This record gives sequence, structure tokens and C-alpha cells, in this order.
Amino acid sequence: MRDATERLEMIQKEPWKRNLWILWLGVILSSASYTMVVPFLPLYLLKIGVDEGSIKLWSGVIFSSAFFVGAIMAPYWGARADKSGKRRMVIRAGISLSIVYFLGALVQNPWELLAVRMVQGFVSGFVPASMAIVATTIPKNKMGWSLGLMQTASATGGILGPLFGGALSHLFGMRMSFVVASLVILIGTIAVWLFVYEKKSTQAKQSTRIVEDFKVAWENRLLFRMLVLSFIVQIINLILQPLITLYVAELQGGLEGAELYSGVLFSLTGIAGIIAAPIWGRIGQERGYLKILFVAMLGAGLIYLFQILVTKIWQFGTIQFLFGLFLAGVVPAIQAIVVNNTEEDFRGRAFGLTTGANQLGAMIGPLLGGLIGSYAGIRSVLVMTGVCLCMTALYVRRLRMDR
Repeated sequence: MRDATERLEMIQKEPWKRNLWILWLGVILSSASYTMVVPFLPLYLLKIGVDEGSIKLWSGVIFSSAFFVGAIMAPYWGARADKSGKRRMVIRAGISLSIVYFLGALVQNPWELLAVRMVQGFVSGFVPASMAIVATTIPKNKMGWSLGLMQTASATGGILGPLFGGALSHLFGMRMSFVVASLVILIGTIAVWLFVYEKKSTQAKQSTRIVEDFKVAWENRLLFRMLVLSFIVQIINLILQPLITLYVAELQGGLEGAELYSGVLFSLTGIAGIIAAPIWGRIGQERGYLKILFVAMLGAGLIYLFQILVTKIWQFGTIQFLFGLFLAGVVPAIQAIVVNNTEEDFRGRAFGLTTGANQLGAMIGPLLGGLIGSYAGIRSVLVMTGVCLCMTALYVRRLRMDR
């Protein structure tokens, strides 16, 4: 009891710790609300009128639509975060997403779902604004560990979301998953509103054009390369997402129970991330983030190439877990490199640009996965993912050698 009281007093004396833990919780709830519904959208599309012959293509379009709009809006919201306050942007995104998720439970056809997903992309920004607050308030010697911890938050939400979403979908229908997702993100937003502190800058904040922000990123060569890597990693990370439920159904020989099993399997990457992300963060802080980026990408790529041998669900699950152990080191390393190579008053815009690159990759990834899966089969998508990761790792190794 005494230890708990002392920790509470320490957090009150050091606001960055309170911010870190509240935003950690907020990102968990945000990620959970997102993954609660996303893995099961292909089956949801079947229920609202899409025929089986076009389900893969529709899945890719529905997945990609939110990310397309999000990619356009992310730099704008990043600039607004620097000007109006990052905390305000978190609250704006959380309330908006809560409304959008609830609307997802009411759709009656794929066109309505497409419209809801596009609105979701327009109002998104909860996680990058949260990361920007953390990056601007934590001590520099805690950077790697803190960003790794935030990555575990995203991974934890990635676990809880599919598990709860799969159970809710199985017991009460898929629409209930949307309703619960709406409540979950609203709870996270209220926590940020009540407890997160953001120090007001004493400097006048001038508006900048997005074109000028891109120019700054272009001139900062390492930042620009991190934007490219963020784009590539998101393509690789999400290329399978619209197909995972269908792949599980293929492995088990039928659709019955596929949403529940895919929820469990989808969570394995997140479990691995919780274990590995803080460790990667500490190692990166000690040995260099570019080195960690190379090792993590190469390991993830080599592991994923074993998809060629998969014939059973448990084999696929094992590879997903091992893949997650390595992938957990990629995102925190990129974020730490971005933070270490930008000024504090540009952090919101830097995370906005990074998020824009992420969203663009997330748009292309599912669409590409849907197209390739439709014409060449899901297994070819898996093999291509492993090859792309290995090639990207070699690009990172070249960056290390050039520095």
C-alpha cells in the first residue's frame, strides 16, 4: 500500500508519467475499438449483400477507403495539433470516432459502409496525437522505453479488440461489435479529457502550409526516409488484414466459426508485441534505432517466408506470433528516429506526416491484398510480404552504412 502511494505521489510530481499512462490506456482503447470490427468486415459485407464472388475486392475497397481519406487529412490534423494543441486533437478524434463506429452498426448495404469508413478516415488521429504528446513531454533518456510502451498499448488493443469483437459477433451479431467499439473509444477520450496535461507554449504559433511541411520533411533526409519506411511497413502490415478471416476459413475448410478463430489468431501478433516492444525500445536506445530497425525487419521477413509451409491453423498462428516479436521493434524505432531528428514545435506535424504515410500505405495494403488474393490466391500475398520485408531490411542496412 505504501509503495502504491509513493508511486502515485511521484506521478503527481512528474506530469509526464501521468500523461504516459493515461495515453497508454487511451491508445489501448482506441486500438481495441478499431480491431474489434476490422478483422470481421468481410463477413459483415456478406451479411449486408455482397456476393461471395466479389467479397475479396469489396473487402480491399472498404478497408482502403478510410486510409485514403486519412492519408489526406493526417498532415492537416498534425498541423492543427501544433497550432491548437495536441490534447485537443486527441479529444476531437475520440468523440468523432465514437459517433462513426456507432453509425457502422446501422448500415444496410456496402455503399453505406463505404461512406462510414470514409468519414472515419476524415476524423481519425487519436493515436498519432497521443504519440505526439508523449514525444514532447517525456525526458529524452526515456524516449525508447516510452515509445516501446506506447507500442505495447497498440498491441494490447490489437489483442483485446479481436477477442471481444469475435466473441460479441459470435454471440450477439456483428452489429454489436460496432456499438461496443463506439463506447470503448468514448471511454478512452473521457480519460484523456480528465487527466492528460499539455503545457501551453509561450511562443506564438504560426500556421504553415502543408506544402511547406513537406518541404521541411524533404530537406530533412532522414525524416523523409522514415516517411518512406512508414509507408512500406504499413503496406506490408495490412496487406493480409482483409483476407485473414477468409484464410482461416480456407485452412479449416469452412466459414463456420471463422470470425472467432480469426480473432484469436489476429491477437497473437499483438501478444508478441506486448512482450517484445519495450525490450526493442531499450535496446534501440542503447545500440541505435537504425540497427534495431534492420534486425527487426529482416527477422520478420524471414519468419513470414515460412508461410509457404503452412497447412494448418496452429502453424499459421505460430508464425503470426513469431512475426509479431520482430515487427514490434519496427514502429517504435521509426518513431524514435523521427522524434530525435525533429524540433519540438514540429513534432505534431512530423507525426501528422508519418501518419499520412502510414494511412497511404494502409490504403494500398488491403487493396493490393484484395487484388492479389482475388487473382493469385491468399498464399501468394503471404510470400510476397516476406520478400518485401527482407528487401526493406536491406534498404535500412544501406542507410546505416551511409551514416
